This record gives sequence, C-alpha cells and structure tokens, in this order.
Amino acid sequence: MRVVVDGRQVRSEADFHALLAGLLDLGPYYGHNLDALWDRLSTDVKRPVELVWTHWEESRANLGTEIFGKIRTILTRVQALDADRNWSERFTFELRGAHAPPA
Repeated sequence: MRVVVDGRQVRSEADFHALLAGLLDLGPYYGHNLDALWDRLSTDVKRPVELVWTHWEESRANLGTEIFGKIRTILTRVQALDADRNWSERFTFELRGAHAPPA
C-alpha cells in the first residue's frame, strides 16, 4: 500500500497522528502519540507500506525540528527493523520536497 502524507496538512503533532491514523486505518484505539506510533508501525500494520511524506519542509517548520526529528527517527527505525527481519514485504518511507532531507 502506498500512503502519501501531504506535509502541507501537518501543522501540529496532532495533525500528523490524525492524518496517519486515517491513511493507515489505525482504528479508534490508536493513542495518537509517538509511543503508539512506534507500537503500531513496528508490530501490526499490514505490509507492504510505502510512506511518502511530501512537502516535509513545511511539516518540519510547523512541528519544529525536535518533534519532526522524533517522528522521522521512528519511521527510520521501523524501516530498519523490517530490513533486519529480511521481510519481503516491508515498511519503507521517503521524504519528498524541494530540498534534500537532512542527514
């Protein structure tokens, strides 16, 4: 499944969680916080998932670098976990914008 997060719609951490919960059908018990994000993405979201975050620069400006960085770290960790598990169907993510993502 390909999921596109439009960064222009992410003005707060709550916006990010609400948007992703809808796109991935995380259900009514999703906690809408970073721990819940890790829990759901690392254990029970059906694979494959290709998450493309467009206009990420606008999200980062709205969220602040700290929260944006924490979300990005979780997405990176889930991607690495699936790669380590050597699953053929994996979670992957990409930041797409006018600029290259920070290292």
